[in-house]
Amino acid sequence: MKVVNYSDFRQNLAENLNMVNNDREIVVVSRTKGKTVVVMDLDDYNSQQETLHLMGTKANRTRLEAALAEMKKGGGKTKKLIDP
Repeated sequence: MKVVNYSDFRQNLAENLNMVNNDREIVVVSRTKGKTVVVMDLDDYNSQQETLHLMGTKANRTRLEAALAEMKKGGGKTKKLIDP
């Protein structure tokens, strides 16, 4: 995680955004008279949102944990993926 002030972030905008996209770095931008913000890659954000959704209810968590436990015990079926 990289922490920069607003002026540095703005002056090096392309470099900071490339770091976010290419290196999956999270950049925290501190502002003198405002709230601090976080800049992160959209794919990472979407992944986190999906995880929060899947783990958002006790029923979902319980079902996912049971499925993982079954797979670890050798349960489930392995299928070959179809190439598009």
